[in-house]
Amino acid sequence: MRTLALVTASGAALLTAGAPAPATLAVAGEPDPATAAPAPPSRPIRPAVPPALVARVHQASTRAHRSEPAPAPARESTGVGAADLLAKVSDCEQVSNGTYRTDETASPTVPVCGAGEAVFWKADLDIDCDGRTTTACNTATDPSFHADTAFHASDGRPLNAAELPYVVVPAPSGTWDYAKSGIRGGGVVAVVHGEKVEYAVVGDVGPERIIGEASYATAKSLGIDPDPSSGGAPSGVTYILFKDSRVSPIEDHDAAVRAGRALAEEFVR
Repeated sequence: MRTLALVTASGAALLTAGAPAPATLAVAGEPDPATAAPAPPSRPIRPAVPPALVARVHQASTRAHRSEPAPAPARESTGVGAADLLAKVSDCEQVSNGTYRTDETASPTVPVCGAGEAVFWKADLDIDCDGRTTTACNTATDPSFHADTAFHASDGRPLNAAELPYVVVPAPSGTWDYAKSGIRGGGVVAVVHGEKVEYAVVGDVGPERIIGEASYATAKSLGIDPDPSSGGAPSGVTYILFKDSRVSPIEDHDAAVRAGRALAEEFVR
């Protein structure tokens, strides 16, 4: 007798040959087998496919379906290093009307320079602990502590210098007005020291004549001693501010890093 057997949910079927006879397939609602049409001529016997192999074939085809057509690989935004950025700011096209001091007693030697869609300067790094009172930043740890910042977080409070990497720009003056160069609160900054790059935001405004200051968190991330009384770096810090950029909310450091990496890639190309 010829029998038709349905094998596994994977669609594999097994046909076995026997003496010619009407097929017997019991299905609810179908006509009586006695009146069913004769079975078609038998086909060559094929060996049964092991279920495990069927499963492997189906899994492979599913993976192929997901990967075809393969999308273009995402462009990594982490390839710009300190050397790449420094190479773009090796020459200064001065945009300030004079130069800045790095400290109150120092001579004015630092110009603000232009480089395409950015401005930059090379200076020291003084620690700014101003803003929200924390264990690291308060009147006890910083004799010059001021419990406010020029730009505030989305909840209206001052920025947290101990947690948020931010940079201080000099107050507008006849020497240079940061706003006229497309720089504003929340603007993206790449701070370079040695082989390290930290992406920060413009978070505070300092004296008119002094330049080279960043938050406790910025110094710490660059491997610079962040102590507001004795820390900082005497030189070797480059600040690259990207024009017409802004992170919102200003305290979203992850957003600043993403934006900074993308802007840095455009800058070095």
